[in-house]
Amino acid sequence: MKSAYGSMRRKEDARFVRGLGTFTDDVALPGMLHGAILRSPLAHARIISVDTAAAEAHPKVRAVITGETLERRKLAWMPTLSRDVQAVLATDKVRFQGQEVAFVVAEDAYAARDALELIDVEYEPLPVLADATRALDPDAPLIRDDLAGQRDNHIFDWSAGDQAATDAVFAAADVIVTQDMLYPRSHPAPLETCGIVADLDQVSGKLTLWSTSQAPHAHRTLYALLAGLPEHKIRIISPDIGGGFGNKVPIYPGYLCAVVGSMLTGKPVKWVEDRSENLMSTAFARDYHMHGEIAATRDGRILGLRARVLADHGAFNGSAQPTKFPAGFFHIFTGSYDLRAAYCEVTGVYTNKAPGGVAYSCSFRIAEGVYLVERMVDLLAAELAMDPAELRMQNLIRPEQFPYTGPTGWEYDSGDYPRALRLALDMAGYDALRREQAEKRARGEHMGIGLSFFTEGVGAGPRKHMDILGLSMNDGADLRVHPTGTAVLGISCQTQGQGHETTFAQLVAEELGLSPDDVEVVHGDTDRTPFGLGTYGSRSTPVSGAAAVVAARKVRERARIVAAAMLEAAPDDLEWDGGRWQVRGDPEQGRTIAEIALAAHSGLDLPDGVDGHLDAGTVYNPPNLTYPYGAYICVIDLDPGTGEVLVRRFVAVDDCGVRINPMIVEGQVHGGLADGVGMALMQVITYDTDGNCLGGSFMDYLLPTSLECPSWELGETVTPCPHHPVGAKGVGESATVGSPAAVVNAVMDALRPFGVRHADMPLTPANVWSAMQGRPVRTDLAAS
Repeated sequence: MKSAYGSMRRKEDARFVRGLGTFTDDVALPGMLHGAILRSPLAHARIISVDTAAAEAHPKVRAVITGETLERRKLAWMPTLSRDVQAVLATDKVRFQGQEVAFVVAEDAYAARDALELIDVEYEPLPVLADATRALDPDAPLIRDDLAGQRDNHIFDWSAGDQAATDAVFAAADVIVTQDMLYPRSHPAPLETCGIVADLDQVSGKLTLWSTSQAPHAHRTLYALLAGLPEHKIRIISPDIGGGFGNKVPIYPGYLCAVVGSMLTGKPVKWVEDRSENLMSTAFARDYHMHGEIAATRDGRILGLRARVLADHGAFNGSAQPTKFPAGFFHIFTGSYDLRAAYCEVTGVYTNKAPGGVAYSCSFRIAEGVYLVERMVDLLAAELAMDPAELRMQNLIRPEQFPYTGPTGWEYDSGDYPRALRLALDMAGYDALRREQAEKRARGEHMGIGLSFFTEGVGAGPRKHMDILGLSMNDGADLRVHPTGTAVLGISCQTQGQGHETTFAQLVAEELGLSPDDVEVVHGDTDRTPFGLGTYGSRSTPVSGAAAVVAARKVRERARIVAAAMLEAAPDDLEWDGGRWQVRGDPEQGRTIAEIALAAHSGLDLPDGVDGHLDAGTVYNPPNLTYPYGAYICVIDLDPGTGEVLVRRFVAVDDCGVRINPMIVEGQVHGGLADGVGMALMQVITYDTDGNCLGGSFMDYLLPTSLECPSWELGETVTPCPHHPVGAKGVGESATVGSPAAVVNAVMDALRPFGVRHADMPLTPANVWSAMQGRPVRTDLAAS
């Protein structure tokens, strides 16, 4: 029987290419009202008064909700995913520009927006803290005076690794290279912004929410805890989602305001933010100020790595990562190298900026860790006058060392790193590229070649180590086979364009000998799917995919018993081959799943204790993360007159274990590479010293297009994960994690004749030109 794995068209695309997708803003209910949010124009100010009388008098306004309204319902503050609290609507003061102050509910969206202009808020401006490096200064303004005992802007201190062993390694090293670097604030900027439709049934008391949620089940639990509604009376439907990238993991104040609006008016309430609201106020990414140190022998043996990080979390600690890891998985910052010791310490601080920190395909801060180590390796290569490819190859973890436990405690599952790097070098024609570069430099032309090698840890995660707000990071799957042999699979993860309806159908089809066309995948509806923590951190295939396979194998084992009764044979005498159960040694005697399913629903006499039907459910607790990896090579041309960077070639070799649908994998890699080019060259959310967000539109926050991206050159190696049921590892964020360092390393390589050692992202023409003049700029802060 032909394998169900392989490239096939995405099943969900049939509706998308016809414009028949259903997104949150497409939901229209009878009598539905519309909400709009009044946001603060100031980054830090005390609220003296909020006058809503004129807005309430607007003929189309049905309700105006303020912080005072919510205080009466004990809903003015809500928990964040990092066990902090965040204001739903500001009551005491505003702490970042764009913070929510009031919510208007009106008969249409235009009236709701118009009524915002009628609300009069009196503010008392306060000193602004926009520079994270000043957050712990004695004279820094206190942002979180709402927290009892909070006397400064400190959130947490966290460390990983053996400090004493690392210090000893550094003391014995021949060469130590240090560098300060910034991974600046960026934004996921999904095509669809965040929104919700809230409908509280006044008779049954059931609350139905259509929401742009990457984690509908987790959201339902949080709404129950926050609003005091019974969890079984809450239904969350995440319809088609136009991109997430981590931006749609949190619960935002607008969601809760829409719920309260429905409670107050007795009508459904829709709220959908505009682009500026999305960029200014929702979960951002990165904003890590990093100091790196790398130690090595003179002949290029890397011995150790140290990192000190200042993490800007904004006005509220709204990061979404496992509870035990306040800096996410940054401590995979040792990357793909066999080091003797490593140590990192991270300090989190509050600033007058929007909250967040883990969004944008970063695998819980692994993007920051990979960027740091790959920049440090390139700097070390320059110090040692070694080729950066040679230095990497010399220090990669060898295949025979797996499973490999790194110096900060992570156990990498499997890999052949040298093979992946060799393939990338061969595909790129690396030696020829270096000769071409030398020839161009002799002519005064500036070409750069940059490498990066990354290892990710995805598929969070094992319940003994990982939870979010006390909810273990396990996923469920429910599988039901109809009498005619078609199947319905309910999964707890939520697609945002990754192709789950296709990939998960292929997983089940492969296990049961079905066609993927005969498997329907249901997701995004808490009334129809099992509990799980959603989709982010590339956890869909490693966790929910594994759950689907385990459920399918349970169904297959139940089918063995039914088939045995049909064939009048002992179950142990049957073997699974070619998509059917057959008698061992007599392959003519066998039954397909479709035949068995019909019999399972019939009056067939089954053994005592064996129920009919073919269905099964499971909860999958992964024993470990999975560790995809890759080798990337970027080739750029630099115009020294303007500082403009042209990405001419990009070679990407990825190993994500077994590939279920290679076409979908390639699409994921394409998107991640474009993300990485954007972060490296153009994307940044900058603030001025007054806390004004300077990236609040697509005129200011630039995204890459096909004009800035080359034709990607993709390669693959396959090293199955030993503990995943089918050997898959996950790939959704790999390219975003690995590509920025390759681009930056390429630009720095081109700038070597100018004596430039390092410049921070984004490497815009202006920033590159400044670096060439010996005046590198801060990219996170602009003058007011």
